[in-house]
Amino acid sequence: MATSTYKTFLMIKQDATWEKLVDIKDYSDLGGEPEQIDVTTMSDKMQKYVEGVQNLEALTFAANYDLNDYKKCSAIKVESDFAVWFGGEETGGTLTPTGSEGKFAFKATLSVRVTGAGVNEARGMSITLTPTSIIVLDTTA
Repeated sequence: MATSTYKTFLMIKQDATWEKLVDIKDYSDLGGEPEQIDVTTMSDKMQKYVEGVQNLEALTFAANYDLNDYKKCSAIKVESDFAVWFGGEETGGTLTPTGSEGKFAFKATLSVRVTGAGVNEARGMSITLTPTSIIVLDTTA
């Protein structure tokens, strides 16, 4: 069954507790294709490959610009634990991340920048996470 992107959260681990970093508008692929290593010999009729290391580029998250959110992101200067959580609960108009539909965790460094805009547009910012570990489906977070 397909699910909606509603209730998708960018999370950070602070003092052993997961918390929502900022509200996001979109997110990158959570993983990448493995490199293909050519192992073809002159005896092979067609090319043959073995799977190499996973190609994982930086993850980009779009968010609405908010000064406090920008400062919060800018203050993260060291490698940290991040996750993208799918699923949450809504109670009395308050949305709480639960990760009930999946938690994809990884270590990364963060950079943030304000994005360009035109007339009559919302201000935006872009959060870039450079992974320093593989992205795993976290069943313990």
